[in-house]
This record gives sequence, C-alpha cells and structure tokens, in this order.
Amino acid sequence: MPTLQIIIASTRPGRLGLPVAEWIHAAAVKHGGFDQVELVDLAEWNLPFMDEPHHPRLRRYEHQHTRDWSATIDRADAFLIVMPEYNFGYTAPLKNAIDYLAHEWAYKPVGLVSYGGVSAGTRAAQMIKQVLTTLKMTPIPEAVHIPFVAQFIGDDGALRPNETMDASAEAMLEELVHWTAALTPLRERARQRAAG
Repeated sequence: MPTLQIIIASTRPGRLGLPVAEWIHAAAVKHGGFDQVELVDLAEWNLPFMDEPHHPRLRRYEHQHTRDWSATIDRADAFLIVMPEYNFGYTAPLKNAIDYLAHEWAYKPVGLVSYGGVSAGTRAAQMIKQVLTTLKMTPIPEAVHIPFVAQFIGDDGALRPNETMDASAEAMLEELVHWTAALTPLRERARQRAAG
C-alpha cells in the first residue's frame, strides 16, 4: 500500500497549521487507505532559500539537506498540503520547498487542506495548482477549506472539526486513494528511469 505525506506549509511561530495537520493525519490513519501516513513539517526542515547551483531536473544535488529532502519526497506516493493563505497566496517556504526538486514530485496526486479567515485559504489553494501541475502532479478537486480556523481550536490546542470538515476530509481521502492507484504505473516507470 502507498505512502501519504502531509506537508505543513506554515513555518511561523504560533501557526495553526500544526493542529490542522494533526487532525488530518489522524483522519488519514483512520481512513486506512495508505500504509504509511507521515507528517512533513517545513518548520522542522528549515530549508534555506534554494541554494543548489544546478537545475533540479538534473538531480545533481550538492548539499546534504537537498539530498535528504529529495529522498523524503521521493518515497511518497501522494500528498496532502496543509496551507494557510498569505496575502491571497501560498507561503514562501512552501514554494521554496517545491522548487528544490523536480522529478521527485511527478505523477503524484495532491489533496489541499487550506485554512484562513473568511476565504478559508481558497485563493492560495487555487494559486498553487498551477505550480503543482507544472511538476506533473495531480491536484484533486476534493479538498478541505476551513474558514475562521481559530474558532475550531480548543483550549488544549487541538482542532475540533465540524461535520462538514469531517465529511470533506473523508471524500478527499477516498478520491486521493483512487488517484494514487491510477497513477502508480507512471510513478513506477519514473522511478525506474531515475534508477538507471
């Protein structure tokens, strides 16, 4: 069975992305469609602003942090991106993390879990799709959008979803499993080519 990675796109102190990610992680584990469900926290990775001298398509990485990042993303079969909206767009750390690599992203489906104020992060979610498809990723239509996210955070710091959020998560995960299976032959061929 495939590996799902949940990428936390916000890195700033006090962020609400962590409780959102922990909730969707628990939902994905409960769903059972993926053998491995991993949290990939960009705050913990702390990747420097892209510092590789060669184009990512060459996979000639000179820095250990890039080689480690490559190996992590390469082993995934699908992604969920947990993302806030900053000034109608996605976060700089997310774009930086994506731009480090090229082939490692290809033929993998992506579900988007966005959050924010009244717009629930939907503008950022729409904007990132152009970047994802350029890397041969497949953003799925099913998504979770959380408006006024702070109201769902309990005194213990955990997210308390409502029925709509739970239903949206279930539909997104189900569709993500379908797309992960459908794209398996393309991912396998790409990995064989990369292995030489």
